[in-house]
Amino acid sequence: MIVDLPDTNVSKISRALVSVREEGGAVALGRVLTLVIMTREGAMEEVIEAANDASREHPMRVIVLLIGNAEESDSRLDAQIRVGGDAGASEVVTLRITGEAGRSNLESLVTGLLLPDAPVVVWWPNRTPANPSETSIGRIAQRRITDAATKSDPSAWVASLGEHYAPGDTDLAWTRLTRWREQLAAILDQPPYEPVTGVRVRGASDSPSTALLAAWLRLALDVPVDWGYLDPEEWPHGIKSVSLVREGGEVLLERPTAGSAILTQPGQPSHELAFPRRTLRECLAEELRRLDPDVLYGRVITEGWELLDPPATKETQDA
Repeated sequence: MIVDLPDTNVSKISRALVSVREEGGAVALGRVLTLVIMTREGAMEEVIEAANDASREHPMRVIVLLIGNAEESDSRLDAQIRVGGDAGASEVVTLRITGEAGRSNLESLVTGLLLPDAPVVVWWPNRTPANPSETSIGRIAQRRITDAATKSDPSAWVASLGEHYAPGDTDLAWTRLTRWREQLAAILDQPPYEPVTGVRVRGASDSPSTALLAAWLRLALDVPVDWGYLDPEEWPHGIKSVSLVREGGEVLLERPTAGSAILTQPGQPSHELAFPRRTLRECLAEELRRLDPDVLYGRVITEGWELLDPPATKETQDA
């Protein structure tokens, strides 16, 4: 069910939500959180689809904010409510804001639509403020999600993450590393338990996760990490390989293609692993599983990043 509310206000939207639930038999009970999405025209449907898919694991209310041209003379709020089959296991409220309404405190527009006594998560899938925790919307949230992969310069964005970090911040570039971190941790938990003396990480030039993986390994293993980016013709997207150097030989986890990886260890046969790139829905659902601050992420982008050497140049990599 979809209900359009042109030129409206928060009070009318709240009443319409109650009416829609009563008419359709949908209830707010069981909603575990409110997800606020700050997005732009043209990207709205993709992020709503990801939120709807994630809502099957985390029933929630989704509030989508689209900020229009603040220079427009008309101050206007247009809303749309989606429930039932059009909203997965969530209820979606989209707010299109133009004119003076877009310049005022957005917190006042959102507060009246939040689920009572439920955590608030804010997600910036594309347009992101430099300091999310200091924005009016960020201050009311327990978790704040950004995505370095959508930035024009992902490497610079990752390098700046630690400057304005606040507990509750996270980035989907870190979430995309989960399978890599799980596999590498499993390798280190198996014999021969030799200490790692060096690490090498390579990835695509548009992959912010490559830098975060290098920072995590530098922090976790306390050894030098040689990391850098590959030419797009050599590897187009994501992380390509991780090498762990031990006294008994090199452990190599490398992707020959985007959907698989090969694990090579001294004295053992090679293993082919399913290693598909994670979808937006999978990353969002994982972040919504935990509403407490990700302490490890905070340490990686602050302590780990400070310890990490600059990326290897093309000349160094060739050598």
